[in-house]
Amino acid sequence: MKEKIVFCWSGGKDSALALHRLLVEGRYDVVSLLTTCNEHFQRVSMHGVRVELLEQQARAIGLPLEKMFVSQRGSNDEYVEKMKSHLLAYKAQGVTRFAFGDIFLEDLKRWREENLAQLDLLGVFPIWKVDSRDLIREFITLGFGSIICCVNDAYLDETALGRNIDTDFIKSLPADVDPCGENGEFHSFAFSGPIFKQPLRIKVGEKVYRPIEETHPGAASAVCPLPGARRTKGFWFCDLLPDP
Repeated sequence: MKEKIVFCWSGGKDSALALHRLLVEGRYDVVSLLTTCNEHFQRVSMHGVRVELLEQQARAIGLPLEKMFVSQRGSNDEYVEKMKSHLLAYKAQGVTRFAFGDIFLEDLKRWREENLAQLDLLGVFPIWKVDSRDLIREFITLGFGSIICCVNDAYLDETALGRNIDTDFIKSLPADVDPCGENGEFHSFAFSGPIFKQPLRIKVGEKVYRPIEETHPGAASAVCPLPGARRTKGFWFCDLLPDP
């Protein structure tokens, strides 16, 4: 019998590629996607994608979805406590591992593993330490479709919003932007590819700018994790909409 695993799902390209690798490997039974959402805005935390689209995405993939809601200006303590509750509930159902789409942020991986270890659970990182240039080439070659839904204004502007992640987009990125946006330069929403039973139809709505104090209150350094990183003043979000 395969070990049960839950994928901590953002809805973006890294999650999509990591999930694809898990499914192709066939070692685990992926029982659910788990996504952190903002209760007030009813959107995916950080990405700003509507919960409605997240639910459509999970149905198109064919996996159950559980949403973990945090308050509008939730603290790290709130996140940890709510996540612990969800982890324990899954553990009671026989889940032993949780998967993530992290690539190279050592502190974040260590933090995840330490929190899991406290509950005798393990982390799985399918794309960890793979060169992000190779990952984005793999993502495009596999035929995934993913649209830019959020950008960090220290690196990109609103013209990047709504663009599909393809070779032209990657070539257009500044030299100091990771091609997978692993430092938080941009976020995306995956809508088609080998993990989808059918592609999603979406359209680009309003583009909105949010100062950092509205999106990361008191935590400006958290979105500029590397020494010498540019100073973030805020984020541009693109309201993605279902296209019937």
